[in-house]
Amino acid sequence: MEIKEIIISLKNGRPQHLSDIYPVIETNTILNKTITGIGATYSEIKAPRHSIIIEPTRPVIYGKTHDPKHKNDNLKGVWQGVYQDEITDYIETSLRQGKWIKILTTPESFRKVQDAFDGLDIDIRFDGYFLLFDEIQKSVKDCDYRSDITLPMDLFFECKDKAVVSATPPTQYADPRFNDFQMVKLVPDYDYQMDLQLYTTNNVLQSTRELLESLASDERPVFFFVNSTDMIFSLMKQLGVKDESAVFCSEKSVDKLKSFKFRNAYEEWKESKKARYNWMTSRFYSALDIELQKSPNVVMLTDCYTAEYTMIDPYMDAVQIVGRFRNGVNRIYHISNCDKRNPIKSREQIDETFRAQKIVYEYMGTMAYSASTATQREEFRRAQATIPFTRFLDENNEVDPYKVDNYIDEETVKVTYNNYSRVLQAYQDCGYFNVTRIPQYYKFGDFERLKIESKAASIREKRKEIVAQLELLGDCETELECQFKRDLEFADRMIVEAYDLIGKAEIERLRYSVTKIREAVILKKHQMTAHATDAIQLINTFFYPQQWYSAKFIKEKIKEIFAELNIPTTKAVTSHTITEYFEARELKKRVGGRGYFLISPRFV
Repeated sequence: MEIKEIIISLKNGRPQHLSDIYPVIETNTILNKTITGIGATYSEIKAPRHSIIIEPTRPVIYGKTHDPKHKNDNLKGVWQGVYQDEITDYIETSLRQGKWIKILTTPESFRKVQDAFDGLDIDIRFDGYFLLFDEIQKSVKDCDYRSDITLPMDLFFECKDKAVVSATPPTQYADPRFNDFQMVKLVPDYDYQMDLQLYTTNNVLQSTRELLESLASDERPVFFFVNSTDMIFSLMKQLGVKDESAVFCSEKSVDKLKSFKFRNAYEEWKESKKARYNWMTSRFYSALDIELQKSPNVVMLTDCYTAEYTMIDPYMDAVQIVGRFRNGVNRIYHISNCDKRNPIKSREQIDETFRAQKIVYEYMGTMAYSASTATQREEFRRAQATIPFTRFLDENNEVDPYKVDNYIDEETVKVTYNNYSRVLQAYQDCGYFNVTRIPQYYKFGDFERLKIESKAASIREKRKEIVAQLELLGDCETELECQFKRDLEFADRMIVEAYDLIGKAEIERLRYSVTKIREAVILKKHQMTAHATDAIQLINTFFYPQQWYSAKFIKEKIKEIFAELNIPTTKAVTSHTITEYFEARELKKRVGGRGYFLISPRFV
């Protein structure tokens, strides 16, 4: 691939605008911007030609079409809910008025754009329309869960005028159609690296809590980037910042958060919705312009145990995240744990796994084709459909190169998060950051929290794990240990209370039975009440050590004392109740029957 380098210099303290150094993006180009925010999309919007710009998500398009600086640029945003008739009307009106057509569309809505042009007998492949695929890395990152994100690619490659752009393009492409493209790489002639503090921790929650405490006096807004709505909601509650937070996420996640009675959730970014703490999922990692008067503090969160998709790729994700803030940022933090269960594999081993799965898949296809009976063919086909290689196939059972790239990217990122040294090395290799690693180790880490919160574990198993951790915790000696115990109470208040009152041995004797544990706790509370000074004094008044009392007398006298003191009873009072107040031995006498010999008082 031919690589052409273009130098970027600072102009008035900011990088030059792309149109100043590269006025028109050339066809068959992979534009590697190197840095974000230099106006590649802006340049194409202003270019004197018809343009169709494919943006990764709706918020990006919404932001640009509502940006005052584009109010005279004849922009048309296309996403779900915008219909083909609207696009057709826009095209006809623009051509009639002699205006440049500037359509911004999501990949999933591109088909409506194409059909609108086809309905007007306009062939966008050859009739002077430039297709720009913005943030091409998203086609790799998202295609595993956005199956339609690569739908425009076949027509894209048929177009005469086309290009892709990204500040963090993939280093390799499985799609061979990129082989004929040139790489235009923008090379800054100044130091563009940014300072980043990498907190490597075994407890993401506690590290985040301590970071927020250190930022308490800083009036700047805090932007969290974490790709899990469940994790966001849990963190907001446990950090005590829910009322000061706003969440920006997908429409489905907005509905989910509202079902939790959280109202400050939005599908689009608007500065008017900004809060003290702002939480963003991956749909806001790329392309979006966030312009703030006060430079924010940016916090990226990775919890390998909560979800693999919270792993921040230092190159493709972290660079893009920081680049959202067009007026710069104050400080950048990444808080992350690691998971040693992620196997360490080289790129060659990852490729070999792909090839091995392909061989097995093709072998099963050959066996199906060669089978002597229809039943055998059906069984081979059925077995073939279960092979992992099917994840790489499109609807026509052809290998989708973007799914291959996605697999390689996912496996590479997993390897990165096997240990902290690899995360640090990945940041150093990407070249965008000056990284300071701050290791933090706590007595209790995220893996312990996972074992409590895991949805897969039974309630009994979770409670066994909580009891085990309470044993390890012992007496809380530090604020962190007290906080961890509060976290355990948040997870299951009943079992923590039971542990404090009746202990591990009794809980295990009761075999973690909820009914029996609750009964034992109630009885223990009663006993604690019954052991109050008045009750003890009265019982010690009527009963003496080294004497024998009949069971009938014991029962009647204790019931009388409890009634006089209004002590509630959760179990029937019996003669055996005396053993709660005295060391006693049951002894049956010939005269008087069954009773107890009282050895010594338990309380004096």
